[in-house]
Amino acid sequence: MNTIFSAPKWLDQYEFAFKSINEVPPSFFQGINTKLSKLQSPKPVVTILIAAWNEELNILRNISSLANLVTDYPLEIIVVNNNSTDRTQQTLDNLNITNYFQEIQGCGPARQMGMERANGEYILLADADCVYPVNWVDDMMEKLTIPGTACVYGRYSFIPEPGFSRWKLFLLEKLKDLAAELRQVKRPYLNAFGISMGYVKAYGLKTGYIMHNTRGDDGRLCFDLMKFGKIIPVRTNRARAWTAPRTLQRDGDFAAALLSRIKLEFSNLTSLLRAHPAHDTKTSKNE
Repeated sequence: MNTIFSAPKWLDQYEFAFKSINEVPPSFFQGINTKLSKLQSPKPVVTILIAAWNEELNILRNISSLANLVTDYPLEIIVVNNNSTDRTQQTLDNLNITNYFQEIQGCGPARQMGMERANGEYILLADADCVYPVNWVDDMMEKLTIPGTACVYGRYSFIPEPGFSRWKLFLLEKLKDLAAELRQVKRPYLNAFGISMGYVKAYGLKTGYIMHNTRGDDGRLCFDLMKFGKIIPVRTNRARAWTAPRTLQRDGDFAAALLSRIKLEFSNLTSLLRAHPAHDTKTSKNE
């Protein structure tokens, strides 16, 4: 159970003690692959697409969680190795999933390759350093299959670490969720992150990702998808993806991370009340 003071207990099973992929015994991979063989279908309706750059251990945790999914949707898992320099490829080669190598650096090029080779009618984006609850696919698809929907996005939470206790992270997440509700009114694409996002593949192929290494490839795709249908949030807490607070740690301590995000949201407050003018998402600059 996720409370203000503790993360869900189901996360504990993905806290592996391995320091290198070379420490992982074959029996460990066999256990995961047995589940993956039962989960995946040769005729998928859903493709779970993951871009991975230097995630040799994180991708193991990620795929371990996806192997435990409970769903009636036929699915496949595709991981695109985005020019990793560590042993990410070694991990992928030991897992019963489809994987490709994209030498063009950036999530956009990696996700574009994966989308073009996907067999599913729907694409669900997941991040290589995240773990997912068993019901994630069904909760995302419940909204994505609503007629007139082009894209959906889910919420995410942070796994506590020293200096980033759960109650502090819980507070930050509540503020983040509030900001997301404001963005949803006129600029829902600002809430679309590859950590938990889904869209109709046919629409995605028509719009395409940016093909260079620029952050925001997910939001840019979502902006272009708005002309095909609605962008719907998946608000249920039980569908939250979970990730380490790496993005927060880049700002230093928790106080610095919180302050920087509050400043950012306040600086953008008035713009959220206006729809973003049409623009070329493939060439525009991040502000």
